[in-house]
Amino acid sequence: MEQLQEGYVQSVAATAGCLFIRQERDMFGMDAMLVRPSTDPSREETSFYVQLKSTTMVAPSADAEDFTYRFNKREYMTRLAAPRRTVKAVLIVMAVPPGQADWTETQHSHLAVKQACYWICLEGYEVPDVQKPSLKVPTANLFDAQALTTIMGKIERGEPLHD
Repeated sequence: MEQLQEGYVQSVAATAGCLFIRQERDMFGMDAMLVRPSTDPSREETSFYVQLKSTTMVAPSADAEDFTYRFNKREYMTRLAAPRRTVKAVLIVMAVPPGQADWTETQHSHLAVKQACYWICLEGYEVPDVQKPSLKVPTANLFDAQALTTIMGKIERGEPLHD
């Protein structure tokens, strides 16, 4: 599942003109960084950390407002909820079918990944006092090139990533 999700996020990043930089070591629970180079050489790039999580326990429906994701460890949610002054952090959840053979479908014209990724920024969220906290992930937060471009724009302008 990890390889599938990394491939998905790398594909979205490439489509949006961004770089996907995988963390080789555990970086406080963050798995990668997404970076958008500046078109202006006098301005710095825009970046944020991502924590990647995959699950076979849910099947998000486009008709539903959200789905529930449960963390295996409280500290994963705690790190994402912590206020961040510099580099922001986003959770990207991928819900995949239970059978590995069902994860992709190949046609002559394309390779289809059978489930999408969804993103959410938890900065400032109150973490429930349980060992395996859960949260609602909005199905409107599909992680695609447009969403990534929007996230990068908000970070550049200093806007919050959630309502």
